[in-house]
Amino acid sequence: MAAELTAHELTAKHRPTLDQALETIRTRAYWSPHPEHPKAYGEHGSLDAAAGKAAFDALLGTRLDLGQPGTDDWVGGEVSPYGVELGVTYPHADIDVLLPAMRAGQRAWRDAGPEVRAVVCLEILKRISDRTHEFAHAVMHTSGQAFMMAFQAGGPHAQDRGLEAVAYAFAEQVRTPDAAEWSKPQGKRDPLTLTKRFTAVPRGIGLVIGCNTFPTWNGYPGLFASLATGNAVLVKPHPRAVLPLALTVQVARDVLAGAGFDPNLVALAAERPGEGVAKTLATRPEIRIIDYTGSTSFGDWLETNAHQAQVYTEKAGVNTVIVHSTDDYKGMLSNLAFSLSLYSGQMCTTPQNLLIPRNGISTDQGPRTFDEVTADLARAVDGLLGDDARANALLGAIVNPDVKARLEAAAGLGEVALASREISNPEFPDAVVRTPVIVKLDGAKPDDEAAYMSECFGPVSFAVAVDSVTDAVELLRRTVREKGAMTVGAYTTDADTERAVEEVCLEEAAQLSLNLTGGVYVNQTAAFSDFHGSGGNPAANAALCDGAFVAGRFRVVEVRREA
Repeated sequence: MAAELTAHELTAKHRPTLDQALETIRTRAYWSPHPEHPKAYGEHGSLDAAAGKAAFDALLGTRLDLGQPGTDDWVGGEVSPYGVELGVTYPHADIDVLLPAMRAGQRAWRDAGPEVRAVVCLEILKRISDRTHEFAHAVMHTSGQAFMMAFQAGGPHAQDRGLEAVAYAFAEQVRTPDAAEWSKPQGKRDPLTLTKRFTAVPRGIGLVIGCNTFPTWNGYPGLFASLATGNAVLVKPHPRAVLPLALTVQVARDVLAGAGFDPNLVALAAERPGEGVAKTLATRPEIRIIDYTGSTSFGDWLETNAHQAQVYTEKAGVNTVIVHSTDDYKGMLSNLAFSLSLYSGQMCTTPQNLLIPRNGISTDQGPRTFDEVTADLARAVDGLLGDDARANALLGAIVNPDVKARLEAAAGLGEVALASREISNPEFPDAVVRTPVIVKLDGAKPDDEAAYMSECFGPVSFAVAVDSVTDAVELLRRTVREKGAMTVGAYTTDADTERAVEEVCLEEAAQLSLNLTGGVYVNQTAAFSDFHGSGGNPAANAALCDGAFVAGRFRVVEVRREA
């Protein structure tokens, strides 16, 4: 148990950070209180690289006892995509015991008010940040991300998203004053006067259904948005990625108890193999909020069946890039090669379809045919991943057998412009590491359409030949409207084409990146500035983060009295 801190002490410690976050979501400027570089840790109570690795190693083969009520079993079984058996076991909950215990602490948490809830959440994030090196190994060995990506995306970037959610939650709750004096003139008669008090009240228990690939990055927005708005939160991790979220729950419970609140406001719901507890939990009457990242099929099921809950989903989409023209051909190829390779394409933002006119594109190096563009892109990927050490650092490991199967099947869908190859990882010889495949398809052929109009999650991209840029824009529109997209990219030097692509993205509510040739990539978003998803197309019904993501997690209740 860490040292206890009063609400006053927490406010003094964290209110400046909250104020900076509030200002940054207004300006959309760059800011982060969480260092991205591993060497920044090791002082002021944070773990350095060696201590973080030692802390992770000490977890292996242990029982992670969270002190939750209703524990009726111990479950585990995570095996790292790098081949390491974690051997950690977690409490399995009797839900009929755990859920009432979680509700018991909500009244005091509600009455604490938005500011106290916000600074308690910031203390949770601070203590997670101090253990970033430990969390990075936990993320790496459950998601298959390479260490540096696990460190950054699973650490500071995830913590930024959590803080961003707290800032939006606070802003929405304090939009209405705590109290008001109301007086209505009545002419010669005395005015009608009332005192009114307004309280932000939680909806109930929030359920966070974690994903395998980004357990913290995707899990923290919903967790902290619900907690900051007064709700208890039950975290149901993906069975292959329990550890990062279990550690998060452990920290949250510790901080809540130290601040004088019921630790059962945050709890873990680990499951037995094949138990499928998510469906059971999602339809419980106590569950009033659900945050989910994962497949379209289960996201659709949640939206259809969890009637009692406010459901926030991030599902699948078909991310598209239009390649029309460029004044930096080398930069375009380099940027696309990195985007296709990062984490073996196992990101909901990775480009899948590259729409290229069959008669070619114009570039600063002269015209390039469709075949030349695809061949040059293949060489760019090969050059990026030619060194195995560099390739391992970018690709990570294939997260599950389904991704490997899709990768292997993709080569049979069309002409292969870039074949996938196997890469060995000397440190983790059991890791499955594969380079991306690029397959050429014809946008005019119905048989090819079945491939490029379906999400093929993983290191698979399709170079789709289209008759013209007008056809590319219309195919983009249809793809986003029917299948959804988390990201859209375009390369063009033509103002009319740029406006046409932008108009499609505005009408179909898709986030657009134009002419990226430097160190920012279409599959990366920055907290406090970029919106992840829009909530306006089939890929996701919510954005991370905006006012709509938090406002439905509480309601304002008014009490009126005659003055």
